Order: sequence, then C-alpha cells, then structure tokens
Amino acid sequence: MGEVDEFLAAVLPRQRQADLALLNGDSGPRKMLWSHEDPVTVLGAARTVSGWPEVGGLFDWLASNFTNGTSYELEVTSAGVSGDLGYVVGSEHSMASVAGEAPAHIELRVTLIFRRERGEWKEIHRHADPIVGIQSTHQQLSRLK
Repeated sequence: MGEVDEFLAAVLPRQRQADLALLNGDSGPRKMLWSHEDPVTVLGAARTVSGWPEVGGLFDWLASNFTNGTSYELEVTSAGVSGDLGYVVGSEHSMASVAGEAPAHIELRVTLIFRRERGEWKEIHRHADPIVGIQSTHQQLSRLK
C-alpha cells in the first residue's frame, strides 16, 4: 500500500463517521477528527471561521441544525501526502434534515487538509461550497439558523 492509500485508509472512515454523526446532531466525532492546535480554519458553505474555539463552536452550531442524516459519501477526486500534510479534494453527497424540514440532498465540493500530529492524521482545514445546479443544497443551507 502506498503513502496516499495509507493516508486515505486512515482518514476516510473517520471522516464518514464524523460527518454522519454531525448530520444526526452530534458534533463529537467531528471535533475528535480535528486538530485543536492552531492554525485550523473552515471556509464553509455556511460560515467561515478560524482558530479552534471558533471552529469547535461552528461544529456544535451545525450539529444543532441537522437531524435525520441517512447518508454521507465522499467521492475523492484527488488526494496527496507530503511529509506531515495530506489533502483530499472531492464531492460530498449526503441526505439530512435541516431545521426540522424533510430530508433533502446536500451536495458540496470540498477540500480537506490534514496534519499528522503525534502519529495521527488530524483535519486542519475545510473548504466547502455547494455544487452548482443542486437546488436542494441551496435550500438546505438557507435553513441554517
């Protein structure tokens, strides 16, 4: 197994678990996936924040808006590793309810950056935006309070 394959094997299952939990109102697994050491940043589809206190608070806020998360998949377009940094670029496909509305598809383009800390890959940056033309994503994001 090559370095990139090992990286993906380490981060993708944890990413899936963390995002499914978030889509069901639980920010804990995502907060465990992330580094708590600055710099950490989110250029999100809903909000942009930096620094662990703001990033952790963003995850709690997002989780408070989501329920009925029935699916989450990350379609990897590209990934790489260089020393203690790794990245994943791709598309997220999920289904969840926002603000108690009926579940709908949420489709996001994402760039995820990870840093190896004490032998474990921790996420340090997330950039996400809606995939063009997916109306349900825009509707769901507009419901975030």
